[in-house]
Amino acid sequence: MRILAIETSCDETAAAVVEDGVKVLSSAVATSAAMHEKYGGIVPEVASREQLKCIIPTIEEAMKPHKNGVNVSVYQCIGDTIDAIAVTVGPGLIGSLLVGVETAKTIAFVTGKLIIPVNHVLAHSYANFLINQQIQFPAISLVVSGGHTELYLMKNIKDLTWLGGTLDDAAGEAFDKTARLLGFGNGGGAAIQEASSQLKIENCKLKIILPRPMMHDDSLNFSFSGLKTAILREWKKLELQGLTRSDLVINALAYEVQEAITDVLVKKTLRAAQLHRAKSLLLSGGVAANLRLREKFSTKLETLNSKLFVPPAALCTDNAVTIAAYAYFKGKQGDWHTITAVPDLSVEIPI
Repeated sequence: MRILAIETSCDETAAAVVEDGVKVLSSAVATSAAMHEKYGGIVPEVASREQLKCIIPTIEEAMKPHKNGVNVSVYQCIGDTIDAIAVTVGPGLIGSLLVGVETAKTIAFVTGKLIIPVNHVLAHSYANFLINQQIQFPAISLVVSGGHTELYLMKNIKDLTWLGGTLDDAAGEAFDKTARLLGFGNGGGAAIQEASSQLKIENCKLKIILPRPMMHDDSLNFSFSGLKTAILREWKKLELQGLTRSDLVINALAYEVQEAITDVLVKKTLRAAQLHRAKSLLLSGGVAANLRLREKFSTKLETLNSKLFVPPAALCTDNAVTIAAYAYFKGKQGDWHTITAVPDLSVEIPI
């Protein structure tokens, strides 16, 4: 089964063709991140306008390999080579979502193809099945991105149960806000990781200690708003001492922020793995690309009978490939007349 997937939940415009949920035949991604840089963050109206400009060219790029050199319209090509359309309906920015949803509905109407609505947060987990079909169950899936930090139990490839998630700010938000505070603009977690790597911790006499929120409570929930407050408080204290222009201080704070966030993520996820006797642990979402997080999981899992699975960095951020994979393994056909964008679509799957 060949699925054309469309993802427009935020500032990426993505389209991909995936066969049987695991074979990527083509993929295209356009981003407006550079445009948002001058604003210090994503501006929803700007993002949706860019989505509108990029959506058709991105779909055409994804479909180009399937034309086999024949000069046919993208609609005809979809009609001849695609079995179903998958599209992100939420959660996300309403303007951006509407561009993708209405485009997908139009294609479904014109071509007569099936349409499958997708929750893109849940879809992140399925990035792991694109690179490894040997995942054993039960599995614990940690989806950790800019806007979400969620834990799921997967009893099989179709059965997801929400175990816990962020009560306020997500881990990715803490990385992003810290990066801006330290002068890295929209560099986010990648900039924090790079600054952390510059610190020779064994030779550093500057000791910065930040809290690990909710790390030791019995729940599987997360909270990073207090950590953000603690980071700001520490920065202001260092600023009063005239130390915030020092690379050493910036790198030391970046190091401790990364340690605090990853400590919490690892501790909570391993607790879930132990409770449910998980055979596999799946990481996904933008923060899953963090090398320190991967390193800590790999080290800790040596004591558990679980195996770690992490997708390549290109499949951690928002993309259409994972949308197609989710649609194939778990998606349900919808009626294009009734499918709509749902910006606050729940990521909590009741037991």
